[in-house]
Amino acid sequence: MNHAVKKFFLLAVAIVAFAAPASALTVREVKSKGGVGAYLSEDHTTPIIAITFGFKGGSAIDPDAKLGLSGMVTSLLDEGAGTLDSFAFQTELQDRAITLRFSADNDYVTGKIVTTTPNAPKAYELLRLALTQPRFDQEPVERIRRQILVGIQSQLENPGRIAGQRLMEELFGKHPYAREDDGTPASIKGITTDDLKGWVKSRFARDRLVVGVSGDITAAQLQTVLDQVFGPLPATTGLKADVPPAPIVGAGKVVRIAKNLPQSVVYIGQKGLMREDPDWYTGLVVDYVFGGGSFQSRLMDEVREKRGLAYSVGTGMAPYDAGAAMMASVGTRADQAEASLQVIRDEWVKMRDGGPTQEELNDAKQYLTGAWPLRFTSTGSIADTLLAVQRDNLGLDYIDKRNGYIDSVTLDQAKALSKKLYDPDNLVVVVVGPDLSAAKPGAAPAAKPAPAKAKAKP
Repeated sequence: MNHAVKKFFLLAVAIVAFAAPASALTVREVKSKGGVGAYLSEDHTTPIIAITFGFKGGSAIDPDAKLGLSGMVTSLLDEGAGTLDSFAFQTELQDRAITLRFSADNDYVTGKIVTTTPNAPKAYELLRLALTQPRFDQEPVERIRRQILVGIQSQLENPGRIAGQRLMEELFGKHPYAREDDGTPASIKGITTDDLKGWVKSRFARDRLVVGVSGDITAAQLQTVLDQVFGPLPATTGLKADVPPAPIVGAGKVVRIAKNLPQSVVYIGQKGLMREDPDWYTGLVVDYVFGGGSFQSRLMDEVREKRGLAYSVGTGMAPYDAGAAMMASVGTRADQAEASLQVIRDEWVKMRDGGPTQEELNDAKQYLTGAWPLRFTSTGSIADTLLAVQRDNLGLDYIDKRNGYIDSVTLDQAKALSKKLYDPDNLVVVVVGPDLSAAKPGAAPAAKPAPAKAKAKP
């Protein structure tokens, strides 16, 4: 979860351009005369261009007193720039069917622009202005501030958000990953225009920039665009974008948060795999078998299909730049929460002790490799993937090699990783729901609710 509150962007047209399968993509590295680099997948079958870009350094480096600053800035970057006020800027986007978005997660600030080829020159100019000359006029600043405050307030009683925030606090302790990156009412109210302007001056620099481009643009044209859009940015601002290591500090704990709800939400976490871990692809396969494969997973079969304890249950890998967790979640009727949790614990033990079967391994690999081309069904999704490949330092040929990494996972590797990774004795469990302890003499009282927070990968 961990995304800051975002406003909805005004779009005149939803643009989707179907692209070739991943195996047919040709990706090349382009370097502009000014030294700005990008990965490009050129496709002239439709007149659409998508540029996705990111700057290392996200909400985790926001000052403690200014939590939510990254989210507030990224919500304001298309609210006026240069000589264009908010209305004029938004009108240009809508009239020309240009999509422009910005967002921030813990580790990165990202942006994306999608345009038709005839409107590309104007799109590039608007993007350049948003990056280099955002206005932060009083009216949009206060409007976005109100929207964020309303969003924070509306989430205070959201059980999933409460559970996710508390789980991050228990897993990461005092690390910035455990903070309220959406901000608090006090921190959002305290953000000034000078804070917004200072953030832009420090965060946007070419030394921390990565760019992915797809669509109706040649390498030569892209070289010019890269210098036009990103060339005016400073080479560096001296920002220290890295956060300290984030080891998992919580272990073997159950936290109960009393809420008068018809259902209970259970979030579970433990130490996970970093993206650069040699066992990453084995981990993807094993996680699919355990809980990541929706109706094909063990947890869905045991919790929902066999026992009818919950409508949905699942797991996921949550790698951040400085640390990693493995998480599970289930929503169930309050009187079935303990039974659901026990089934999940039992399956955690079984996965540790036995790992997947050969049939489960084969099914997981078949799905993970077969679904890979779905990442490339639109011009925008291709650009997004090219950005992610660079963020994770995977190499220019990763798109072609990725399925081979999945196919090469053996049963012995899967069983060995399961034994090493799954740690049922040290799970951190957060249960949000009705306090049923009154019927259980001697039961511990429920914990005080923690502030709400969403995370990107529950």
